Amino acid sequence: MSNQVIFYIMGGSVAVLVIIILAYYILSKKMQKSEYRQIKKLQQGTREKSFSTEILYQKLYIRYIRIPFLKRYILKLRRRLEIINIDDEYNTRKDSAKILTKALAIVIPIIILTIIITHSSYLIMFTLLIFELFMIDTLIDGSIDKKDTNLLKEQLDFFSEIRHAYHEFNMVEEAIYQVSQDDERDISRQGEKIYEILISDDPEMELEKYYDIAPNVFLKEFAGISYLTKEFGDRKVNGASLYLRNINNITKEMQLEILKRDKLNYVFQSLSLISIAPILLLEPLKSWSISNFAFTQSWYNGKPGMIVQILILILTFISYTLVRRLKDNGSTGMNTKNTENPWQAKLYKKKIIKKIVDMFIPKDGTKEYRKVQQLLKDAASHLKMEWLYINRITLAIVTCIASLIIFVYLHQLAIDYIYTEPTTEYNVLRRNDRNTKRGCNGIDRTRQCHYRPV
Repeated sequence: MSNQVIFYIMGGSVAVLVIIILAYYILSKKMQKSEYRQIKKLQQGTREKSFSTEILYQKLYIRYIRIPFLKRYILKLRRRLEIINIDDEYNTRKDSAKILTKALAIVIPIIILTIIITHSSYLIMFTLLIFELFMIDTLIDGSIDKKDTNLLKEQLDFFSEIRHAYHEFNMVEEAIYQVSQDDERDISRQGEKIYEILISDDPEMELEKYYDIAPNVFLKEFAGISYLTKEFGDRKVNGASLYLRNINNITKEMQLEILKRDKLNYVFQSLSLISIAPILLLEPLKSWSISNFAFTQSWYNGKPGMIVQILILILTFISYTLVRRLKDNGSTGMNTKNTENPWQAKLYKKKIIKKIVDMFIPKDGTKEYRKVQQLLKDAASHLKMEWLYINRITLAIVTCIASLIIFVYLHQLAIDYIYTEPTTEYNVLRRNDRNTKRGCNGIDRTRQCHYRPV
């Protein structure tokens, strides 16, 4: 390369650099004179100068929604929190990430401890890990139930303030608007929503929509009587306002509901963890028994011991499920499943699956069909006839496969133990290790024993 070409390249580079500097100078001058400077000042005034947990939870929400396993839990949280944090996406995301983070902080150390303790028994380890997945559901449901109960307690103060505001303004919508100005309470969002319904062009239609998303039945009743009072006016009954009397009746019902929930929480406090205590102590009890009473090793490692352990796991699972059902306080929004397009509907759209399922469904108009349909109506179930039989067939297949796996495992366990069982002399409390793994008067069992005739 000649010197002239190098000079050209150097000159061009210097010229480009000068142009970039001039362009930057001109743009900076324009930006200082434009609205960009004002926007920058506003950003500096509202920017967090220290660590913010709210921003952290917003970032965690974005991370959780991208993880397939955690996405199920975060969406379940969203569906229930959207009812409480009505039309508030920021608080919905923050509360969802906050509850899930606390649940993971409790469950992850338990999972690690479970793997360390039960590493010698894969069956118990696998079962405990499944139970710990249920624990996440328990913690999530408990956190949302607590938030729902706090909303009920806020409603007591809200209705009390409504009574005072109604005496002052003598107008339902103005009283609700005045009391709903406190943005720190969850009930304020519900009050603002009811106020928007009352002043809308079609309040009756908006009220019907609100009935589908109201967090509890008490807010439905309050919205209903507020609409009726606004439309038809209030009237006096024995010298007292009918509207305020109805609010007092709703308040009494809420107090009974709060008392019932507090009693349920007290009775079932930590009972869910107590119900799974048998399987948590199963492996330590087994190790202690074998170390102190050596003759129990043959029972634990054989088929009878494994059957008893499996039965304990099943009974513990049933007890845990029943405790959760009994502890259910009946709060609204408990059913957060997708009832419009569940996995049963997606499965039933496949032609092969549809033909198989239709073979088991009773024909329309028969006595059995009417009986099943009536049972679904009596149970207020969202399931269709096709979805019900898909559930039954799926449960039958899963039970059959699980039973086969257990039977094969138990049979293989019995065979292996027969081949590896040592010939041991036992005392009641301890094992005599002098002839352990030896037979034929001390001769190694791998060799064939020969006896001389007398």
